[in-house]
Amino acid sequence: MNRLPICGGKTRAKIREDTELKKYPLFCPKCKQETLIDVKNLQINIIKEPDALDADDRVIIGTS
Repeated sequence: MNRLPICGGKTRAKIREDTELKKYPLFCPKCKQETLIDVKNLQINIIKEPDALDADDRVIIGTS
């Protein structure tokens, strides 16, 4: 893999024909973003997961 799927920047990760990755956190030193990817048979699939909850969206469970 020579280019990142999001920004097109170069990556240091190398993928061979027999490489298989699941939920691999690929980090871009240029744009400082991390992307989860799956790789199989030289095919890269970007994993889109729901964003983490914001501080305002958190549910606090406690005893009353």
